Amino acid sequence: MKNNEIEIIDLDFSDSKTNFLDSYGKNLTNNKYVTNPAIAREDEIKKLIVILLTPDKSALLIGKPGIGKTAIVEGLAYKIQHNDVPDILKGYKIYEIASSVLSNKIKIDDKEELIVNLVVNELKEHSKLILFIDEIHTLMGAKDGDPLDLANILKPALDRGDIKVIGATTDDEYQRYVIHDRAFLRRFDKVDVLEPDEKTTMQILMGSIPRIEKQTGIKFKYTNYIQNLLIESIVSATSEYKRIYGLSAMYPDVSFSVLNQAFSLALFDNKKEVGILEVYNAIKTSKRIYPDSIVKELAAFRTKFKKICEEENVILPVVTIDEVNK
Repeated sequence: MKNNEIEIIDLDFSDSKTNFLDSYGKNLTNNKYVTNPAIAREDEIKKLIVILLTPDKSALLIGKPGIGKTAIVEGLAYKIQHNDVPDILKGYKIYEIASSVLSNKIKIDDKEELIVNLVVNELKEHSKLILFIDEIHTLMGAKDGDPLDLANILKPALDRGDIKVIGATTDDEYQRYVIHDRAFLRRFDKVDVLEPDEKTTMQILMGSIPRIEKQTGIKFKYTNYIQNLLIESIVSATSEYKRIYGLSAMYPDVSFSVLNQAFSLALFDNKKEVGILEVYNAIKTSKRIYPDSIVKELAAFRTKFKKICEEENVILPVVTIDEVNK
């Protein structure tokens, strides 16, 4: 769908009162979290909570793609589930709704309504609800009173404190779209989400292993010490100057792509555990790492895990740049 182009969804809700948040949104506080989705993001979550507790203020998460803005919101939902929030936030629900959905119209009893208006009205009718909108910039910048200007639709409700919103966008889109609407910005406080360093990224990946194991049904082999060494190799292989520039080419997302690939390779071979060979091949086949960096990282990997490979009778083949480029 092109920017500011309305899609009309023809649905019949004439026989029942519709809960639009449940119909079009996702209740993040109902998710079953195996682990905290926002490992090592306590500072950002604290800032987010303080903003939400401030009268007439909502929050805007700003950061590069792939660094975990959505995970921070899920981390807040996780804390709410565990009552690890100030008393005033206990019992709150966080609904995520796609910006593409909010920009649509819906036909009810032959009458067209903007979904964003219906959602805002529903939010006013309930207490303890927070709306999370990723890529919030896509609903801004309309001209000449276009009804798709989310900022103008939300401003009155935000002013009265009727609703709380968490928006997320990238640094570039913030500068391009959001920053020019001063009236909208007055209703939001910004949380800068920075890319984690290598040590923190290792902590995030290590803490996420139980979640990935639960999702895939297989285990990551070895003791915590060996797992830590393998994660260290993944994070090293995906460090800043080795990764191919592009969307989500940031910690921790770029490292997660390799770790998830290792689990996928094990599943493909009907294995019950992810071992050294799967991690090695996940680095080898990564499309987010420069080929020459892959060759160098795999050479270091073979040296680093030589003893374990000998003990397990695992052969890690030498890889050339021609093989990587295939």
